[in-house]
Amino acid sequence: MAEKKKMIPHRFPMPKQTPEERIFNFEEVALGFTPKLAMQEAERCLDCKKPQCIDGCPVEINIPGFIMKIREGDFGGAARILKEKNALPAVCGRVCPQEEQCEKHCIMGKKMEPVAIGRLERFASDWESSQGKIEMPDIAPPTGKKVAVVGAGPAGITVASDLAVLGHKVEIFEALHAPGGVLIYGIPEFRLPKAIVQREVEYVQSLGVDLHLDFVVGKTRSIESFLKQFDAIFVASGAGLPWFLEIPGENLNGVYSANEYLTRLNLMKGYRFPEYDTPIKRPHKVTVTGGGNIAMDSARTAIRLGADEVHIVYRRSRSELPARLEEVENAEEEGVIFDFLTLPVRMIGNDQGWLTGMECLKMELGEPDSSGRRRPVPIENSNFILETDASVCSIGNSPNPLIPQTTEGLEIGRKGNIVADEETGKTSLDRVWAGGDVVTGAATVIMAMGAGRKAARSMQEYLSG
Repeated sequence: MAEKKKMIPHRFPMPKQTPEERIFNFEEVALGFTPKLAMQEAERCLDCKKPQCIDGCPVEINIPGFIMKIREGDFGGAARILKEKNALPAVCGRVCPQEEQCEKHCIMGKKMEPVAIGRLERFASDWESSQGKIEMPDIAPPTGKKVAVVGAGPAGITVASDLAVLGHKVEIFEALHAPGGVLIYGIPEFRLPKAIVQREVEYVQSLGVDLHLDFVVGKTRSIESFLKQFDAIFVASGAGLPWFLEIPGENLNGVYSANEYLTRLNLMKGYRFPEYDTPIKRPHKVTVTGGGNIAMDSARTAIRLGADEVHIVYRRSRSELPARLEEVENAEEEGVIFDFLTLPVRMIGNDQGWLTGMECLKMELGEPDSSGRRRPVPIENSNFILETDASVCSIGNSPNPLIPQTTEGLEIGRKGNIVADEETGKTSLDRVWAGGDVVTGAATVIMAMGAGRKAARSMQEYLSG
């Protein structure tokens, strides 16, 4: 008698707030797996002999290993495996583009939905936190070596964590009054609660890492000065210099960069209005230009701030949107209107200097460009006016220019980025490494962490040599 084929269920959905509820609050939209759901989802893992999912993870997590622990009900064991490679598992479980990384390589995904690796990662780290006791790794004896890390974002935190476990004395210098970098100022509470970031930064501090806030390297002290005090330096100052459309009228009141808009909400606690009277205009009709995750965050924030109508203006079509599909669907469910194949060409204001409208052109798609996406081409005489009293520009960022401008001998790339070896993070300056967005330009959290991991290996080789 032939063996009966095992039936594999479809991916288990993660509970979340309904659109009708969540548009009136800033609380987290996705609610996370229950233990039962997590174990059911873990059952879907095929436990491949040659797992390919690890190849898609920039920080090399033992993915089948932690999933098997969840399947067995050993949630603490799962968290322990995650922490071996990742100091920010609860963050990554929420904001990593898993569909383009680990889950893209999942064998299960060839015939049906891949295993929900990110959601399981989130579950295990949240479960560990809920127990009130975080398990600590073994820390090597002190080496006497001192390392400075510039920037408390994902890349800097990864380097600090890796080197602290190896016994080096690590100090992080952060320009803002809160650690986390883009995790804290650039991602809204409803997608990544501040308490989650704080919890994981505190874990890194518990490894012996010292954190200095309100410390602007390049102003407060220079890299040259640090080299006299520290054995090695890692620069991860991020990409916080916003791009604008460079069209007439962008200096009108009511026009924001996404950086400014989200920073006012996140760091100045606009999400807790009216408890905090954050100075941000409460407009009726908001337009957001761009198609990435930050554009979705900005539009969904405007919805929660009570805008009557929110538009995403994007020059290509829906299929070319760079944002995660999950975030696009969330935005659609919450009532965000998408104006595809539309390009702003002029901001229009009243005689008091306030924005009142945006002139746009309709576009059509031509041949693919260097990015592989079809190039948007303007349709002649298709101009129209889109009424708006607040416009958020979310088309990208350049690396922060301060350290490149104030550090003699540091090789700088064509786009203002620090030039660093892709495999080691080494820069043109002896004993200085760099990684994350200040090297690559704005990218993903996990890519920045992967660069931090590679740099930490190279720094360890130098420090132990």
